[in-house]
Order: sequence, then structure tokens, then C-alpha cells
Amino acid sequence: MSNSDDHFPSEQIIADYLAQNPDFFDRHEDVLRDLRLYHPTGRAISLIEKQVSALRERNTELRHRLNQLLDNARQNDRLFERSKRLVLALLECNELGDIVDALYYSFDKEFGIPFTRLILFRKPPQPCNVRIATEDEAKMVIGRHLKTSRAVGGGLNREEIAFLFDRDHARVGSAAMVPLYTNQLLGVLAIGHTDPKYYQAGMGTLFLTHIADVLDRLIPKHLP
Repeated sequence: MSNSDDHFPSEQIIADYLAQNPDFFDRHEDVLRDLRLYHPTGRAISLIEKQVSALRERNTELRHRLNQLLDNARQNDRLFERSKRLVLALLECNELGDIVDALYYSFDKEFGIPFTRLILFRKPPQPCNVRIATEDEAKMVIGRHLKTSRAVGGGLNREEIAFLFDRDHARVGSAAMVPLYTNQLLGVLAIGHTDPKYYQAGMGTLFLTHIADVLDRLIPKHLP
């Protein structure tokens, strides 16, 4: 090697190799796309050079967008698998306490959700890890979110967060919630995070709505 860095061949070796393999760039178009070839036109930029530059920038943008799509697809696959495991675990539960434990465990360990609250407006026959509140108490604080069965992703104020997360409310930076309905209002499922920007207004709530739909069908069987 004539190059000062023994790990790389000299420019002459590269030039000789390309001369002996004129179809190299036909077999490696990805390398050709990233090469910069300038035309000797002085200070002016040739039309071809301008077009190549624009195509290269467009190609970089498309690759970036494709990588984002692939990342989102992988994230959705992971979310689907975790959701499926949670739903199957909930379906196997025979008591309300088991449902609550499975829900809290999955949200904490599988989804990395620091704060989860299941609030019911009817007292279950057996003690379990849920908070009991009256529907009137809830309407006084979070009534604006109970008018429909739609999930709310972010946009909760401090008073609403204090009601939903009681003793942990000071550590909750942002939250999302969904009312639980069958023929009537059953309660509320809320999740919270320490990051104030983690749950924001307008974010997708498909996952939370899906879990709430499952709970809507399971919980009434265990309430008087």
C-alpha cells in the first residue's frame, strides 16, 4: 500500500481497478448515486450537475422517509404483540382481581407505563386493586371527558390528573384516559407518564381504546 493509512488502497490502485472493471458502477448503483462529479464550467453550475444534485437530495429524503416508515412498522408490530398477550391474559382471568393484576402488570412491564389507574363507579363484591369513586365525584372533575366513550390522549389539566392518580399525581407529567362503558358508565382507565410531553392532545389512542373495549366486556361480569 502506498497510502499513509495501511487500511486503505492508494488512489492509483482504485483507479487501476476501475479501469479494469468498467461495469463496476453498473453493479453498484448505490455507490454511483453518492458520488459527486463536477463539470469544468468555471463558476457556473451546469444543468446536468444541478439535476443530479436535486435527484441526490430527493433520494436522501426518500430514504429517510422510508426508514421512518420501517421504524413505525416495527414499533406497531411490537405494540400488536404486546396487546395480543395482554388480551389473552385478560380473557383467561376468572376474577376481577386477576383482571386488574394482569392489566397493571402488562402496562408496567410490557408497555413501560409508569402509572396506571382503574377507577370503578360500582364497588366489586371482593376487594381488589381498584379505586372506587362515585359517578358524581368523577363528573365534577373530569365530566367533560365522560360525555362520550372516546379515549383522550393528553390535554388533561392538573386538577384532572390529581383526581385520576391521587397520591402519585405530583409525579405525573402527562396522561391519557378512556371511559369504560357497557349500557352505562362503569368507570375510567387512566395511564400516566413522568414526561410532560409523552401524552399530547391529538395523539393516537387506538391502543388504549382497544384495551378499554376488552375491559368493557369483562368487568361487568364481576360487578353486582
